[in-house]
Amino acid sequence: MNIMIIGAGFTGVQLAKQLINEKNQVVLIDNDEDTVSHITNRLDCAVKIADGNNLENLEENGIAKMDALVTLTENDEVNMITCSLVDAVYPDILKIARVRNYAYYVNTSSAALHHAETFAGNHRPLYGIDFMIHPDVEAASAIVKAVEHGAVSDVVAFGKNDEFEITAIQIEEGSKLDGIALKNIRNVTDCKFIVVYVETENGSSLPAGDTVLKKGNRVGILTSNENVKTILELCGTRIDDLKKIALIGAGRIGTITADYIVEKSRSSIIKRIFGNTRKVGQDFVIVDSDKSLCKAASERYPGAKVFCGDATDESFIREEKLDKFNLVISATHNHEMNMVICAYLKSLGVEKTICLVSNSSLIDITRKLGVEVAVPLRDTVVDSIMSHLRGKSVTSVHTICNGAFEIVECDLLSSSKIIGKTLKDIASPGEYLMLLVKKAGSENYEIPAGNTALSAGDHLVLIVNAEQKKVLERWNV
Repeated sequence: MNIMIIGAGFTGVQLAKQLINEKNQVVLIDNDEDTVSHITNRLDCAVKIADGNNLENLEENGIAKMDALVTLTENDEVNMITCSLVDAVYPDILKIARVRNYAYYVNTSSAALHHAETFAGNHRPLYGIDFMIHPDVEAASAIVKAVEHGAVSDVVAFGKNDEFEITAIQIEEGSKLDGIALKNIRNVTDCKFIVVYVETENGSSLPAGDTVLKKGNRVGILTSNENVKTILELCGTRIDDLKKIALIGAGRIGTITADYIVEKSRSSIIKRIFGNTRKVGQDFVIVDSDKSLCKAASERYPGAKVFCGDATDESFIREEKLDKFNLVISATHNHEMNMVICAYLKSLGVEKTICLVSNSSLIDITRKLGVEVAVPLRDTVVDSIMSHLRGKSVTSVHTICNGAFEIVECDLLSSSKIIGKTLKDIASPGEYLMLLVKKAGSENYEIPAGNTALSAGDHLVLIVNAEQKKVLERWNV
């Protein structure tokens, strides 16, 4: 694909790197000379100095030849206007805009939903934007997903009711899996599961039959949600119900997270967390040091407890008994402080923590601090954008293991070269693993076998080595 990115900040550069690695042709535009000078020699793509909201400048830099435009400047209005300008002249170009103003995101989504029939067919999307990405919504969604699955680790779920999950688990000392080769793992348990990846001190890899699991290894395991508890216990991880949850940070991400948890208290998410008979307000508290944010939270969630105080203050922690909570979510705008808060509360006895961090480079540090789940804000945005840039057949992309692998979901087109073939026919060890298949017309996923034949309309889930991403291109997917 030919892709133009407007805005060479951290997210723009990370997105460009991923696209370049996949052999896409990228043009990166920014109006700051120092920024352009700094990254020109770091990226193998065209980096231009120009105002991205000027159509003439964009045309001079080849917008007419682009398949997609991604606007990532610090100004929401510039991102939206740029998409509108390009859409007016080049409607066939895919347009993605990042917006940070929650009102823009909510109002646009609401308007599009309310007037769905009007914008169906040949009508252009609002503002000419095909996909609007809000960083806070993406991060909050990842936090809630982690809470829903017990905050034991990073989780990627599949199916309407999350029927299958990939859970990242550490092999603990005393685990039955310590010292077991994968080809012998059926001697340990009858549970049906797949070891998706293995992380060791030497890096990450896709496993083979002779891969031996050892204590301290962090493994990604795919299994049905009903088997997750058994697998966790097999790895030596203790399972506890999350009875009391504290959310630290009543800013935008904290508010969106609380909206999911409090305002949807009748949903399956809350029933799984608190049980059917509990009142959410009794077991869910919100903490912030900003009085205005606390006041707003109290008004927004009258059934919840809201404490105004410093979560790093030992006297405040003792007074409000924060160290007695099963789970603490730290989602303030200060990402370094989130790490400190989680590590400190873990040392005082909090069972599980979820920490919002700026990017995936901090995940290893948070793990060493004892944090169960780290949600990288910028990486969730890049993942969301990449999902929309993979073509119509790719429906989701999730980066794992610090970018070493991607979990890709895609629909198998009738033109694909692998129609009618079995998995053993297309096997490529070390390049990818097929994890799940949902056959055309079916509502349910299944873990495939070597003789599983592929048909047009099948929905596939696979893990792909980040350095060898041409598999989908070879398949014509």
